[in-house]
Amino acid sequence: MIALGYISAVLVGLSLGLLGGGGSILTVPVLVYFFQIPASVATTYSLFAVGITSLVGTVGYLRSRLVDFRVGALFLFPSLLGVWLARQVLLPAIPDNLFQADGFSLTKDRLILLVFATVMGLASFSLLRGRKEIADGATVDKPRLTLIPLYGLMAGGLMGFVGAGGGFLIIPVLVALANVEMKPAVGTSLLIITLSSLFGFAGDYVRSTFIDWNFLFAFSALSIGGVLAGARLSQRVPAQKLKRGLGYLILVVGAAILLRELFFQ
Repeated sequence: MIALGYISAVLVGLSLGLLGGGGSILTVPVLVYFFQIPASVATTYSLFAVGITSLVGTVGYLRSRLVDFRVGALFLFPSLLGVWLARQVLLPAIPDNLFQADGFSLTKDRLILLVFATVMGLASFSLLRGRKEIADGATVDKPRLTLIPLYGLMAGGLMGFVGAGGGFLIIPVLVALANVEMKPAVGTSLLIITLSSLFGFAGDYVRSTFIDWNFLFAFSALSIGGVLAGARLSQRVPAQKLKRGLGYLILVVGAAILLRELFFQ
């Protein structure tokens, strides 16, 4: 199982390098089910791995000037607040055991996984539905820009709660509300994910959460290797087919998590 977990770390990075996002949402299930790490700790590890891996993916977009810093800032700062509220206020307030009835026990870790499975369903829908490119020269609808901080707060809160990147939430908002073209939207999303994820991880670290650095560095290094390989392959492999395949994979994994946590304790 551990060997499969490390292989999955490479595949997570590979999808990020090929598609600019999506596969990072598989990090928490890999940590929980392959490495037997509790969900509450796995979200902390995921924030670091996703943040570092996204940072590597961001570099290419920065070099190509495919990051919209102005719109990104509108999303980023509320996102950081959302991450902080989720990690430092909401999660610590949830008791380890919420309730138990008829042989079913709802623990904090199980709640995180159930919410996570729901998020995976939304992510798979985003990948399978596909996105339309924004035409060059499109003008920004300024009144709609005022909604971006609200979405940033919600995305950050969800990102902090489940430890996932959230690109499937960020990119559609940048495209729909700010008329950012697809490639800059992906680059801006990666930058937001990088900073929000590492911010969330830093908060956990300051609160003295135990970190197995040897494991975390090894996992992240394999994921980064996958990113670099994916970036090289991105020009040769049809992205649309990959998105659909990843979308179905995320849907199946999310459904499996729901079934396992609800019916197989």
